[in-house]
Amino acid sequence: MLCIRPAVADDIPLIVQLIRELADYEKALEQAVVSEEDIRRDGFSRNPKFRVVIAEWGGEAAGFALFFYNYSTWLGRAGLYLEDLFVRPAFRRKGIGKALLTFLARAAVEEGCGRFEWQVLDWNTPAVEFYKSLGACVMSEWTTMRVAGEPLEILASLSES
Repeated sequence: MLCIRPAVADDIPLIVQLIRELADYEKALEQAVVSEEDIRRDGFSRNPKFRVVIAEWGGEAAGFALFFYNYSTWLGRAGLYLEDLFVRPAFRRKGIGKALLTFLARAAVEEGCGRFEWQVLDWNTPAVEFYKSLGACVMSEWTTMRVAGEPLEILASLSES
């Protein structure tokens, strides 16, 4: 009943919908401003910036994972970074999230990656516990830093002087 497959360009509207459903679940729908053009440009161009796999249950879109590769200077190897993983509520408790994670873990191992990483909101206790049950470690000593919007523009302008 479960099929995990690489996304194709025809999936772009579905990918945008799933991203918005995830943003809604994370109580941040207004922040999900991604467009189909963005996904086409960055995921389905000649030089894609990310990859997506779609999980289907009985032929219906049940969830997705969007990921890309980063690089660990300390390990001297690429890593797989999971940006988004989402399973629609009607399809939860069927092993789909675990299947997506193991699919990506297998890809990371096959491609010689030194690590497989992602972030989870600290209030999402069920997800944190689920990830821990699969062997993931909470990296509590690391703090995510972000510069976006106007502060990003200001920081970038400092290089012009």
